[in-house]
Amino acid sequence: MKHLSKLGLALLLLGFACACKQADYVADEANASVVSADSTSVISSNAAVEPKNSNRKFVRTADIKFKVKDVAKSTYAIENSIAKHGGFVTFTDLKSNINQKSETKISQDSILETIQYTVDNTITFRVPNTQLDTVLKSMVKEINFLDSRLIKADDVSLQLLSNKLAQKRIKNSQSRLEKGIDTKGKKLNDITTAEDKALDKATESDATILNNLSLEDQVNFSTVTMYLYQRETTKQEVIANEKSVNEYRPNIGLQIWDSLKTGWFILEGIIAFVMQLWSVFLIGFVGFLVYKKFLKK
Repeated sequence: MKHLSKLGLALLLLGFACACKQADYVADEANASVVSADSTSVISSNAAVEPKNSNRKFVRTADIKFKVKDVAKSTYAIENSIAKHGGFVTFTDLKSNINQKSETKISQDSILETIQYTVDNTITFRVPNTQLDTVLKSMVKEINFLDSRLIKADDVSLQLLSNKLAQKRIKNSQSRLEKGIDTKGKKLNDITTAEDKALDKATESDATILNNLSLEDQVNFSTVTMYLYQRETTKQEVIANEKSVNEYRPNIGLQIWDSLKTGWFILEGIIAFVMQLWSVFLIGFVGFLVYKKFLKK
């Protein structure tokens, strides 16, 4: 009976432990789902969603900064997602920034090089306005820590309408001016001034058309600027120890021998220089003899 009681107690404890473990696993799964949902809601926004059945036109822009585990891998994943949803990258600047570098001599011919660096990337891309929210949500799995997220939706409906009305007015004014030039001809007091005005109207009309096309392009394709970075990384590498100049200096005996040779060369040079002055000495000697024999008497 005692053995049966101990066995039953052991089975009860085992079952209790399994139940706790299962409960912890379910809780972890639930927490992971909550974290994922929170990340999705944080990076996404109603400003990134294209409203249905609306005549309003929005220019959407987004600026996002977040930390990732590996900048290079996250960059490739983000670029693939952008291309998948019909977007394109206009700027990317992936680089490693060295924060600290040191060298430690570990043997006579080896040095341990230690580099501490951070990797970051600035990406600017454009995606169709209908795919902006989808693209942003697809990047949730790359985010390790979200620093900031700014999404703007500027309503440019009235600006587009204003440009179209201005374009219409300019076109009508240009037509009337050209018609006046064609019908009146030489009766115009200053035909050159009229032509210049017509050219100004045409230029103004072109500028309005280009402005509208630019706005429509910004409406159709949203612009996103993204800054990715990762934790500081340390890289260590053993490299060859290049000998210093001092290690190639000759020994003291060789230096003394070289000094003696150099001194002898200097002496040879002095003797050779003095020998070049033999004519001066000869003239001086002859002069001395003349002075002693004639001038002294």
